[in-house]
Amino acid sequence: MSRSDGPGAPQIPNTPGRPFPKGNPGRPTGSKNRTTLLAAALLEGEAEELVRKGVELAKAGDPVMLKFLLGRLLPKERLLRIDLPPADGVFDAVDAMGAILVAAVSGQIPPSEASALANIVTGYARTTDVAELRLRLESIENNLRDLKDHMGKP
Repeated sequence: MSRSDGPGAPQIPNTPGRPFPKGNPGRPTGSKNRTTLLAAALLEGEAEELVRKGVELAKAGDPVMLKFLLGRLLPKERLLRIDLPPADGVFDAVDAMGAILVAAVSGQIPPSEASALANIVTGYARTTDVAELRLRLESIENNLRDLKDHMGKP
């Protein structure tokens, strides 16, 4: 299946994932389209006044402008402190999950950060489980080896 713009035009295959014919990489990375260039030209020399007006609107109580400005001024991530129990074993992960749940429900941390912390605790619990299972398996294998040695001797 192919596409053409007329009887003498070259055939261009309709290949998904390849919007341009071979040898045409498209627009260079980082180049701006006409709309962006036009908007920049219209705003040239006006940026300082527009920012000042935005701050005035935010100070006057415009919630949309306040959210816009704060979203660009405040850091995306912040350091949070919550008390988690010491991680000494698998059952401590249950206590840690409980502490994370309480912190999220009480509003001390946002749900997205609670989820990230819960993933860390889950990873810790899985790692601890694997390590404990490995130790138990090695112990069982050693006990079986000792029993076999003991049974094989008169």
